[in-house]
Amino acid sequence: MFNKKKKEEEPVIENNQAEQEIENAQNEENVATEPTVELSAEEKLQQENAALNDKYLRLFAEFDNYKRRTQKERIELLQTAGKDVVVSLLPVLDDFERALKATENTTEVSAIRDGIMLVQSKLKSILSQKGLKELESINTVFDTDIHEAITKIPAPSDDLKGKVVDELEKGYTLNDKVIRFAKVVVGS
Repeated sequence: MFNKKKKEEEPVIENNQAEQEIENAQNEENVATEPTVELSAEEKLQQENAALNDKYLRLFAEFDNYKRRTQKERIELLQTAGKDVVVSLLPVLDDFERALKATENTTEVSAIRDGIMLVQSKLKSILSQKGLKELESINTVFDTDIHEAITKIPAPSDDLKGKVVDELEKGYTLNDKVIRFAKVVVGS
């Protein structure tokens, strides 16, 4: 009986050992799978982080290139902004040179005056095409937004009090913005 007991107990021990080995194997699998899940999650986060950093660096580089390009375009625009005005004024410059040559041989003042008036009208025409306008000041109410008072004099008549009596230098607007104030004498 003693042998029978041993034989009966042995399989029980073997079953217990087998169960423990299975449990140990399952625990090892759980332990082995848990770190790989964490590592893969960590790796996944590192990959996302690397992708976001790469995207950020590319956006930053693209924005930096955009800033440089627009700054370069602005500088070029400022350097060539007046080019069309200067090119359109070249014929007037040519007319002045011809007028100077004509004054060397002529003694007639009226012809010189007529030539200068033609050059002036041509110049005014070109500038008005570019948006330049003269400000009308004489006999208008003094306005500090467009006038600069040089002096005040007693008004010749009551209706000229607070109005511009004389204009020493014309004022101009370029595209409805004052670029030079008219220098005027105001009646008081």
